[in-house]
Amino acid sequence: MESAMLRCSSPPPQFLAAAANYSPDSQLFRCHKPSLNSKSSRSFSIRASASSNSSVVSLLDYGAGNVRSVRNAIHSLGFSIKDVESPEDILNAERLVFPGVGAFAAAMDFINQNGMTEALCSYIENDRPFLGICLGLQLLFESSEEKGTVKGLGLIPGVVGRFDSSSGCRVPHIGWNALQIAKETNILDDIGDRHVYFVHSYRAMPSEENKDWISSTCHYGDNFIASIRRGNVHAVQFHPEKSGDVGLSILKRFLYPESSTTKKLAKRKASKLAKRVIACLDVRANDNGDLVVTKGDQYDVREHTKENEVRNLGKPVELAGQYYKDGADEVSFLNITGFRDFPLGDLPMLQVLRYTSENVFVPLTVGGGIRDFTDANGRHYSSLEVASEYFRSGADKISIGSDAVYAAEEYLKTGVKTGKSSLEQISRVYGNQAVVVSIDPRRVYLVHPDDSAFKAVRVKNPGPNGEEYAWYQCTVNGGREGRQIGAYELARAVEELGAGEILLNCIDCDGQGKGFDIDLVKLISDAVNIPVVASSGAGAVEHFSEVFNQTNASAALAAGIFHRKEVPVQAVKEHLLKEGIEVRT
Repeated sequence: MESAMLRCSSPPPQFLAAAANYSPDSQLFRCHKPSLNSKSSRSFSIRASASSNSSVVSLLDYGAGNVRSVRNAIHSLGFSIKDVESPEDILNAERLVFPGVGAFAAAMDFINQNGMTEALCSYIENDRPFLGICLGLQLLFESSEEKGTVKGLGLIPGVVGRFDSSSGCRVPHIGWNALQIAKETNILDDIGDRHVYFVHSYRAMPSEENKDWISSTCHYGDNFIASIRRGNVHAVQFHPEKSGDVGLSILKRFLYPESSTTKKLAKRKASKLAKRVIACLDVRANDNGDLVVTKGDQYDVREHTKENEVRNLGKPVELAGQYYKDGADEVSFLNITGFRDFPLGDLPMLQVLRYTSENVFVPLTVGGGIRDFTDANGRHYSSLEVASEYFRSGADKISIGSDAVYAAEEYLKTGVKTGKSSLEQISRVYGNQAVVVSIDPRRVYLVHPDDSAFKAVRVKNPGPNGEEYAWYQCTVNGGREGRQIGAYELARAVEELGAGEILLNCIDCDGQGKGFDIDLVKLISDAVNIPVVASSGAGAVEHFSEVFNQTNASAALAAGIFHRKEVPVQAVKEHLLKEGIEVRT
């Protein structure tokens, strides 16, 4: 039964195969369209469908990433969805939405293989209602440098290139950033002073040749193209389906272009990339078999009572929905006991994602047990297949823990990237922005920094015998097993293997409420060029400003203080604003 479930909702096998085996020399990537100003002959006819319905949105889902949230957002606005299965479906569409997550080359391969290139260009050139999202914007340009030089649809002049980290920005660009509106465009009305959610490593740059297309830009290292508009054709680099009420407003304005009932958004003062406040939900089955949100004390999730029951702090879907309403910038799920032997058999966690994504329109991350495995029948599943199922169930990012440690150990030992680790497999298809590595270290105190082969730092709080230094030993299996690799060494290795973000925990601080381990967060956030999320130890609003002011952390995560309502999400944001730290409000 589980295998059938996987075949139904995962990306098409040809997509996974093409992405895994992509070569920039493949002839499948040679199709290139002329610009809109050129004349071209086509055999396609532009006609309305016999079953035309003004409440239907045609969705071009090429099989990668979380498209469920786009579907849910469209449904929430009163529209039904028709999936594009052929070039004719594109030509017959009344309004076409093309969401894209993942690799440029794999997406172009899918479009070309399915004969949709001509139809898609024809639809856009005839000024039909179109909304491209993220990769759905990038594919409109001439080419991408993502894997060699890969040709796009060629409708907009320009090359999609990688962000330049030498300018000091972390790559991927992940988080809530501000727009600079370049020209009037109805879907972005009232949006210029609000944050929207970006997650990408590649971007298109403004030029003299494409300036007439640009409707907004965003500053991150440089000013890049955040959205385009020409007539009825729109595309955005950010994710409206993950941008809360702002994003839903954008989608509504696209779907109801003539409507005057679109709710005006309250004024804000967005000016740059905001620091993120993330709510984390540790999810596991309790002793009665119910899926609950729990919280550990140095990774111990049981009450210290005679019954020794699992702490029950609420139901995961309900809590996630509440944190969305409270203003959390992301929601992270960590399944801490499920699917160790059969990840895809853990249907309740998949359902948690599906139900949550129906009403939560901010990014969702899920972690726990995402790896290669073989089921009881001898059927082998790659970590890519496992991750694909979670993406299709509503996850935007996948968090990898123990498996990333093993991959890093092997890489540091051999210096060879095999391409077979879960990190490499998933980032190759979905992009490194979709892969988070969760690091679970504990302090090992030292008298002198040279007493360890691993990177050590002077710590603010000395050890039990007055030791002034410590290295951070990584662990696996929920903190139960220490490994001979440091957090510094692991972080640098996983960045090279394809991680796009690091979730940095600390076993010593977990559940203590005394603040984040500033020494650890500074060590890791200074060591890598990818975003770092500080986790473990938050107990007061001041701990959030402390970690943002003293380290290069891009986000801070908390669990227990939110679950127990000791510190509301909104209180954290109000405090950060008073401290002059930009956050999404």
